Amino acid sequence: MKEKRQKTRIKNMTDFTKKTDEELCQLSLENQAAFYELMKRYENKFLSYILRLGQFSKEDAEDILQEVYIKIYTNLNAFNKDLKFSSWGYRIAHNEVISQFRKNKNKFLVHLEDEDWQNLRQEFDLDKEITKKIDNEIIAKILEKMDIKYKEVLILKFLEDKSYEEISDILKKPMGTIATLINRAKKQFKKIYKQSELSKDNRF
Repeated sequence: MKEKRQKTRIKNMTDFTKKTDEELCQLSLENQAAFYELMKRYENKFLSYILRLGQFSKEDAEDILQEVYIKIYTNLNAFNKDLKFSSWGYRIAHNEVISQFRKNKNKFLVHLEDEDWQNLRQEFDLDKEITKKIDNEIIAKILEKMDIKYKEVLILKFLEDKSYEEISDILKKPMGTIATLINRAKKQFKKIYKQSELSKDNRF
């Protein structure tokens, strides 16, 4: 009996921090502590992504995150271990945000952190294209005017720093299609910018 308790204690004391995401997925089916480690790893990443893709209050975003975790946990048996967990998790988070967007379109705005603005400025050479400094609010307005299919690939590629393969897994589209969407997204971003009053007086 004592030996059995010791084995149970050792099992519960497993150092999950050294496990890969994919290993944690498998272990989560038997040990809830493994799933807590997985949630801890991705809490900030998923929450940031939810806020970037759609502007919700922090409370609403956290509620969406809980739904994401519930769907991840209830679908662990369906997880393909040949895929990256991050891509699978982002896909579930993406689908949940899109679901919320369809329910309440007026909340689908843009929320970006300070470093995000700089990333987009550099990617689109915005500081070179205008004489007046482009501010964060204007970049947000450009993104808000974009088609969702273009906005989401820009966010995944340039703000979430996902590879073409990962974006393909997240959005369930071929990599060739992802490349096309990113190129078209860049064109639409610049087209909206140039067609706006921004090119004349730095205002929409």
